[in-house]
Amino acid sequence: MKENENSLFTLKIKIYQPQAHFRIPFSYRRRHTYPVPPYSTVLGLIANVLGIRNLPGQEEPCVNDNCNCLYHKLKRINIGVCGNFETKVEEYFWLRNLEKGSHINRFGAITNRYVGGHIEHIGGQMPCIADVLNNVRIYIYLYHYDGDFLEVIKNSFESPVKKTSVMHLGRAEDWVLIEDIKNINLTMDRVNGNYKNYFWVPEKTFGFDGKLNFNRISGLIYNLTTFYKIQNGVRNFRYIKAKLNNGDFGDIVTYFDPEENIPVFLADLEEDKNE
Repeated sequence: MKENENSLFTLKIKIYQPQAHFRIPFSYRRRHTYPVPPYSTVLGLIANVLGIRNLPGQEEPCVNDNCNCLYHKLKRINIGVCGNFETKVEEYFWLRNLEKGSHINRFGAITNRYVGGHIEHIGGQMPCIADVLNNVRIYIYLYHYDGDFLEVIKNSFESPVKKTSVMHLGRAEDWVLIEDIKNINLTMDRVNGNYKNYFWVPEKTFGFDGKLNFNRISGLIYNLTTFYKIQNGVRNFRYIKAKLNNGDFGDIVTYFDPEENIPVFLADLEEDKNE
C-alpha cells in the first residue's frame, strides 16, 4: 500500500478481551479503570511480543546511543487507541500488607497468628474493590517511519515466539484474543457524529502537521503514561496529555478507518520530552 498526502500506511490490531482492568493510577481501595488502555499499557504489550525486556542494573532495555535495536525503534512509534466494552462490574478482593506493624495491628503480637481461634496468614489485610470491564474490544493503530518495523510487529503477534510472558493487556490475567491484525491505509476525512467508542485524543497528534484543534474536542484531560526508566528501583514514567472522548465529534478533520467506520488519532510520542 502506498501513502500520499491524504493517507497513512498503518498497522491495525483488533483485540477482544472477556475481562480487562486498565487501572487509573493512585486509586487503591477502590481501583478505577480507564475504558481503554493508556499508551504505556499498549507499549508494554508490543514490547512483550517483541521480546524486549528490562535488564538488571539498566534504566532501559537498551542504553546505547544512536542504536537501531527494536527498543529504540519502538520509542519512535506513533499509536492510536480506541475501543468499547459491554458492561462494567465490581470485583471484591483482599490485599495483604506484610509490614511488621500491620501484622501487630492485626494479631496483637509479632509471634501470634490466631484471630478468633483461627490461624491466618501473616500481615494485615485490607478489602478492595476493582472495576472490571466485560466483553472489551480494543483497536490499536500503529505508524512508524520504518514500514519494515511494522511488519516485524505484525509477524511477532502472529508468531509470538519471543514473547516475555503470556500476551495480556492490563492485568497479567487479562489475556487477549487477536481478532484481526492487518496493514491498512488510513484516509483523511471529515468526521461529525457519535462513533460509539472511547478514544484517546492526544494534544500532540502525529500527521497532517498537527493541525487538529485539541481545544475543539470534548473530553476529560489526562496525563497518560508512555515510556519509563527504572531509577532507584522505581519506574519513572514520561507523560503525554490526552483527552478521553466518548465518541462524539463535531466537524473535525482527522485520519479515518473506513472498515471500522471510526476516526483515528495518532499520538506523537517523540514530542514527549518530560522526564
